[in-house]
Amino acid sequence: GETTVIIGFSGSGKSVALKHIVGLLAPDAGTVEVDGQDVGELDRDGLDAMRGQVGYVFQFAALFDSMTVAGNIRLGLARRGLDEETIQTRIRESLALVDLPGAEDRMPAELSGGMRKRVGIARAIALRPRYILYDEPTTGLDPVTSAVIDELMVRARQELGVTGVVVTHDMRSAYTVGDRIAMLYKGRVRQVGTI
Repeated sequence: GETTVIIGFSGSGKSVALKHIVGLLAPDAGTVEVDGQDVGELDRDGLDAMRGQVGYVFQFAALFDSMTVAGNIRLGLARRGLDEETIQTRIRESLALVDLPGAEDRMPAELSGGMRKRVGIARAIALRPRYILYDEPTTGLDPVTSAVIDELMVRARQELGVTGVVVTHDMRSAYTVGDRIAMLYKGRVRQVGTI
């Protein structure tokens, strides 16, 4: 239920750490454990089950341009085999939580950068994950929009009880959303502490 922020120089391994957590990359050495399970040892079904507990907010939102906002959010929900009524309810609820009610029929090209990031967060929280990984959620945003994204991350933790891992260069954001900060340097965590 807490949020850990990972900070460090560009190229120090912050985004790589997130990709290891969800099994998009395999470690050269050591292990990555999620809920006591070695991610590298999971078969395809085990990896799918673990990923089902993790929401991932990509640095540039990673929305499909050919799909509406609702279509983008719907993808993961439909893959889980949820019925249409539940899918529609989750889409509405997640968009309301990120302050974009009624945006279901809009296309990504019609949205500002901050709105696209909010849709990315809505897509992650619609899955009702235990964990959300945020990769540079405020990169490229103006200070006001960055503050809105920070507020949404805090709200997700408070209202949904999710555990978060946030990779960022933005120290204002780190102190706003984090319970703990980990400093990554040359691929190793050098220091971890509370705000």
